[in-house]
Amino acid sequence: MNKNTFVVIMAGGVGTRFWPFSRAYKPKQFLDIIGCGKTLIQLTFDRFKEQIPLENIYVVSNERYKNLIKEQLPALTDDQILLEPFQRNTAPCVAYASYKIASKNPEATIIVTPSDHAIFNDAEFMSTINSALALSSSGEKLVTIGIQPHKPETGYGYIQYTHEATNQLPEAKKVKTFTEKPELELAKKFLESGDFVWNAGLFVWQASSIIRAFEKYDKDNALLFKEIKEAYYTQEETIKVHEAYSQAKNISIDYAILEKADNVWVVLGDFGWSDLGAWDSLYELREKNKEANVIEGNVTTYEVKNCIISGSKDKLIVVEGLENYLIADNGNSLLICKRGNENQMRTIVKDVKLTKGDEYL
Repeated sequence: MNKNTFVVIMAGGVGTRFWPFSRAYKPKQFLDIIGCGKTLIQLTFDRFKEQIPLENIYVVSNERYKNLIKEQLPALTDDQILLEPFQRNTAPCVAYASYKIASKNPEATIIVTPSDHAIFNDAEFMSTINSALALSSSGEKLVTIGIQPHKPETGYGYIQYTHEATNQLPEAKKVKTFTEKPELELAKKFLESGDFVWNAGLFVWQASSIIRAFEKYDKDNALLFKEIKEAYYTQEETIKVHEAYSQAKNISIDYAILEKADNVWVVLGDFGWSDLGAWDSLYELREKNKEANVIEGNVTTYEVKNCIISGSKDKLIVVEGLENYLIADNGNSLLICKRGNENQMRTIVKDVKLTKGDEYL
């Protein structure tokens, strides 16, 4: 284990597209979404705990999830749980973690990972991460992980790479462009071109490199988290972080840094990955019955095909005559809708908030 390697697990999202199972008080990273007996954040933690010193694994999340984190990851100390008072997207999250870690270890290299993705080949995943670690240490390079696409997916971001490579790592390429969630026809063209990969939202870089990038491309956020350097790992940290977040820009690390920087590289990986962004992602992963249904709970069906039906064992759900539908029953909410429209799910949740109130979220 390298004492200079750190992991930052980003765990502040609310998982809107998995409503009504993912709720504001317990979003999807704290749920056993894939039915393996562990939550997504526990799986993420377990993926690194044998490879990285335990004291070097940090979680960044909203302060309302502190107790959930301590309950599900009891090995972490309070200093390893970085609590955000407000949601401000991934750039402030990365800045906070990077400046804090660098204040403790200026030689640190940081792996930044989402908490709510599924990875099915851990050995291949760690091999890809090790390649990214090696690349990040070979000069001033910001490294992201790109997944070899197997279909024109419109729910993912894409990274286009050039044919500039390194002699040591043929799977590493210089990044040319980033594209957010393209329309289907454009996604098809990306696949045909052969030089686009899915953006996994996984990053590897030296703390010093990402800090220099912040101070060049996102000076406002950089100044906020640099100014409170003396408060990290002290009782003043909570107060100072609250002040910083009250002024922080709501911006992603992609927009703030990666799309502007000229030293971004991508390591190509293929390790059985899904961002589990919505119910359809789960449908693709879960075992299906002979009618191609994904069933969880106490469910009886008649002439039902290609559906996701999920509920508790305490309530009987009977469904007849549906095809390509999602039925999700949890707590005080029941959702019945056609599968495959992620944008509609966002609209549904927004309308529920406006017309029914936060108690249903």
